[in-house]
Amino acid sequence: MGELLDTDYALLPPQPSDVDVKLDTDVAVVRNGRIEAVLRSSRGTVLTINASPEPPRCELEFRTATGRTLLKELSPGGSLKLRARRFDPIAGGDHRVTASFESDPGEKLFGMGQYQQHLLDLKGCTLELAHRNSQASVPFVLSSAGYGFFWHDPSIGRATFGVNRTEWHAQSSRQLDYWITAGDEPAQIVRAYTAATGRAPMMPEHGLGFWQCKLRYWNAEQLLDVAREHVRRGLPLDVLVCDYFHWPHMGDFRFDEEYFPDPRAMVAELRSMGVELMVSVWPQVSLASENYEEMREANLLVRSESGVDVQMRFQEPSVFFDATNPAARQYVWEKCRENYYDLGIRTFWLDEAEPEYETYDFAQYRYHLGPNLQIGNLYPQLYAQGFYDGQVAAGQADPVNLVRCAWAGSQRYGALVWSGDISSTWEDFRRQITAGLQMGIAGIPWWTTDIGGFYDGDPGDEGFRELLVRWFQWGTFCPIMRLHGFRLPVTPITHADGRPNCPTGAENEVWSYGAEVYDILSTYLHLRERMRPYVREVMRQAHEHGDPVMRPMFYGYPDDDRSWQVDDQYLFGPALLVAPVLQPGARQREVFLPAGGSWTELSSGRRFDGGQVVTLEAPLAVIPVLARNGSHPELVGTITS
Repeated sequence: MGELLDTDYALLPPQPSDVDVKLDTDVAVVRNGRIEAVLRSSRGTVLTINASPEPPRCELEFRTATGRTLLKELSPGGSLKLRARRFDPIAGGDHRVTASFESDPGEKLFGMGQYQQHLLDLKGCTLELAHRNSQASVPFVLSSAGYGFFWHDPSIGRATFGVNRTEWHAQSSRQLDYWITAGDEPAQIVRAYTAATGRAPMMPEHGLGFWQCKLRYWNAEQLLDVAREHVRRGLPLDVLVCDYFHWPHMGDFRFDEEYFPDPRAMVAELRSMGVELMVSVWPQVSLASENYEEMREANLLVRSESGVDVQMRFQEPSVFFDATNPAARQYVWEKCRENYYDLGIRTFWLDEAEPEYETYDFAQYRYHLGPNLQIGNLYPQLYAQGFYDGQVAAGQADPVNLVRCAWAGSQRYGALVWSGDISSTWEDFRRQITAGLQMGIAGIPWWTTDIGGFYDGDPGDEGFRELLVRWFQWGTFCPIMRLHGFRLPVTPITHADGRPNCPTGAENEVWSYGAEVYDILSTYLHLRERMRPYVREVMRQAHEHGDPVMRPMFYGYPDDDRSWQVDDQYLFGPALLVAPVLQPGARQREVFLPAGGSWTELSSGRRFDGGQVVTLEAPLAVIPVLARNGSHPELVGTITS
C-alpha cells in the first residue's frame, strides 16, 4: 500500500545495466544479463462457485536467459489458496513478512553465514536469522541450480530450506526485499553478489602472518615479555593482542593506568620488534563508566523496552552503545582515537558485536534506526563501519579489525570475523571447517577461529595438546592464523584497592605445551611465513573479485559431482587442497582429489593423479596438504614428521 523504500542496508548503488523489458497482456519479462524475471498476472477472471471473482494475483518466476527455471514463487495450490507473499500486519504499520518459493528437491544450498553445525549442504535446514555469540546470520544462499539469493532485510527472522518449499520470514519489516543473481559457476554467483554488497579491502601486511593472543594479558610487561620471547626464539609474530578489561570500566575506552602506566612506550617497543598491537573494544558501557551519563543524556545508548535498563551483567551491569546511531559511532570512535589510535594502535578487536545481550530477547531492545526485531541484524555491520570510517578519515589505508559477528556488507568495512566463544572439543573443531566455508560463500572472506577453541583447554592435558596441534595445523591454512583461548587453570586478579578484576587464564604461547608440541607448532609458524607471498595473492583475489580465501571444493571444481558433497576438506586459494585431521588419535585420512590435473603432497613430494580418493599418512606433525599441478614447489618438504 506504500511507496517502495530504496533501502541501502547492504546493497551498494546499482551500476548502469542494459535491462530489457517486454510487456504482454498478462505477462512481463524483465531480462538483465544471465537472468530474467517473469511476472504473470491473473486479472480475477476465474470465477468461484458463488460467481465472485478471485482476487488478482501476480506470480513471479526467475529463469536463465535460455528459459530454465531457477526459482519460482509458491503456487496457490488450487483450493488451498496459498499465498507466496504474506504480509501480516503489526499494530503501528509494519508487518510480519513471509516469502515462499517452490523447492527443487535435488538442489544443494550453501552460505548463510556462520552457524555452529557441521553441515555444508543446507538443504533441509531451518536457520534463525539472528546473531548470537558464535552465530553470524548473513542471509545469502548459493544454489547448485545456478542462482544466488540475498534476503535484503536485517530483521530477526527465519529461513527454511525444506524439500517441499523454501521460505523466508521476517518478524517485523516494512516491505519484501530480496536480490537474486544467476551464474554458470559458483564463482560467477559469488562475484556478482560481492560486487553488489562490497568487497574486502586489501589485507594489510600484518594480516598475512601469525597473531598471538590469550585471555588475557592483563599488564604491559606480560605483553612485552611475549613479544621479546618470540624475537629471542626467532619465531614470526605479526600481531599481539591486548584482550578485554584492560580498561577501568566498560565504556571508558582507555587503558587502566594501574596496569598500563605508559601505553605509548609499550606500543613503540612492540613496533620496534615488528609487532602490531591489537586492543579489545567492547560496545558495552558500564553504569559506572565515566562516559555513561554523557552517552545516556545524548541518547547514544540502546534502550530496553521495559524493565530495568541493564542489558548485560559481566563483571558489572552495563548497556550497549547504539551502533545504528551515527552520532554514537562517532562518539565511540573519537574516544578510541584519542586513547588508542593516537598512541599508534591501528588494529581493533571489536568484541561482543552481535551484540551479546544477557538474554536474546530480541523484542526487548530499541535502536536509533528502529526496533531490534526490525533492524537488529545491522548492528555488527555498523559497529565495524564506525571504526573503519574513523581509521580511513585518519589516513589509514586498508584497515582490518577483528569482529565477533557480521552481516551482509560487513566485509567492505575491513571486518575480520572470528567464530566466537567455542569450546575446546573435537566436535566444535569440526564445526569450524564448515563455518569458515559458509562465511566465504556468504561474501565474508576474512574469517578465523580461536586456535584450540576458547573454553576449557588445559595445557597439561595430553588430549587437549593433540587437539591444539591439529587445530594449529589447520589454522596455518585459515585466512588469519590466530592463537587464542581461556586456558586452565584460571588465576584471579585483584586491583590494588582490593576490588576483584577480571581473571586470567593459563599460558597460551606456542612454548606453553611442552617440547614435542613446540617443535610442531614452530614448524607451522615458519611455514605460514614462507606462504606469505601466496597468502598475499589469495587476499588480492578476495579484494578484487570477492573470491573466498577458504573455498569449498565445488568452488574450484563445479563440474565434479563429488566436490559438492565433501565437507571436511577445502581449497585454500586456488592451488592448495587442505584436509585437516578431525578425529582424535587419527594418523591417516582419506582425501578426495578432483579430476583435471595432478596433486603433489607437501609432506612427501608424492604426486597423485586427480579423479580419485587416496589415503594419506598423517602423523601428529603432519596435516595433509596438496598443491595443484606441481605449483608451489617451495612448500614441498616444509611439512614433515
